[in-house]
Amino acid sequence: MSASCDTIGIGLAGFGTVGSGVWNMLARNGGLIADRARGALRFEIRRIVVRDPGKEREVTAPAELFTTDWQSVVEDPSVDVVVELIGGTDVAYELVAAALVAGKPVVTGNKALLAERGGDLFALSREHDTPIHFEAAVAGGIPIIKALQESLVGNRVSSITGIINGTSNYILMRMTEAELDYPAALKEAKELGYAEVDETLDVNGWDAAHKAILLGTIAHGFLIDPEEVYVRGIEYVRPLDIRFAKDLGYVVKLLCIVREHGDGSIEIRTQPSFIPKSHILASVNDVFNAVAVRGDAIGDALFYGRGAGQDPTSSSVVADLVEAGRLLRQGRGSGHRGFLPYRETGTLKPIDETETAYYVRFPVTDRPGVVADIASLLAEAGIGISGTHSPVDPDQPDAEFVDMVFLLHTCPFGTLKGALKKIEALDCVTERPVVFRIETL
Repeated sequence: MSASCDTIGIGLAGFGTVGSGVWNMLARNGGLIADRARGALRFEIRRIVVRDPGKEREVTAPAELFTTDWQSVVEDPSVDVVVELIGGTDVAYELVAAALVAGKPVVTGNKALLAERGGDLFALSREHDTPIHFEAAVAGGIPIIKALQESLVGNRVSSITGIINGTSNYILMRMTEAELDYPAALKEAKELGYAEVDETLDVNGWDAAHKAILLGTIAHGFLIDPEEVYVRGIEYVRPLDIRFAKDLGYVVKLLCIVREHGDGSIEIRTQPSFIPKSHILASVNDVFNAVAVRGDAIGDALFYGRGAGQDPTSSSVVADLVEAGRLLRQGRGSGHRGFLPYRETGTLKPIDETETAYYVRFPVTDRPGVVADIASLLAEAGIGISGTHSPVDPDQPDAEFVDMVFLLHTCPFGTLKGALKKIEALDCVTERPVVFRIETL
């Protein structure tokens, strides 16, 4: 594209919730964007890739723009920037790779693609001097990627703590406030459109984990292998756990932790955790997201907003489009390449070496000596106990099976796992123990 051209052609791959939102935003605010760019940037969607061009859609676009052939979009000389919003890691990878090889900047919101195959794509970005922009991949409309890449570039980031999956956050909120069980809260989230028909990635922790991997990659400068990241979801959270958390002064949140240790290793994990009610993240409810960043210069900063949905995510996509357009007008090679590693390698702290206090719930047979049997094995492992409790179900006061809760002092996770393996073998333990970390933040 020549520097004198004031219209940037867009190839839009995907016309679902976010893709149609981008169409709407450009139609609604295209003039405003041009005014803010002093008339230098105008955007026009020239091709739209979809699986079924005949499908009825809430947002209408001219039929001649639609195609099922993504290769033709990349090859179209009228397309200057490719926007990938189809999801997945296979076809999306082929599309993004082809665009980079063709020298066409890419805007994507695909956190799984970048977390799992970003190494290859960023290498292509470097090789072909063509940028990838991905603000929409993490926390919807919250500009956390740009903040880490640009505003906080002079900081050594010691920790990133985030609530970055709205579906899980809504479910846990409803379990807390309305005392719903997990299936009822999930059903409600689906009815409201907060959970997909297949909710797996949201509730098993991997949607949030992919985002945490990207944040860790940007903050610490090396590619992170998803297979080395500890991830647990919210499927096993029960009303009993929620009630205990409330009684102890905590709330349960699906929390992502990215933390640098004194030896230079990086701790990264995603799991439901107890966090103090007094901490600002405890008040993040509904489908909102929040990311708390600690830097050596800035101190503590909080980024808060809607982490998903058509308009917030479209806002981030359009912001990246404007950035891509500005770089095109300046000439290739003049801008950032999304993320480029500045370290060849880094070290992830083994999950077994990470330390917190713990809440552990043991489903057990209600008989004398249960507490002593469990406590002796914990003591053998050198794990201190700060409290125990065995709640009585008022509906089943004479139940044969009960839940026994232990609050444990800080210890390495591997030490706890070793003790739990022995405890699980006790005749009185009827199911696998349920573990929540207690975060001090």
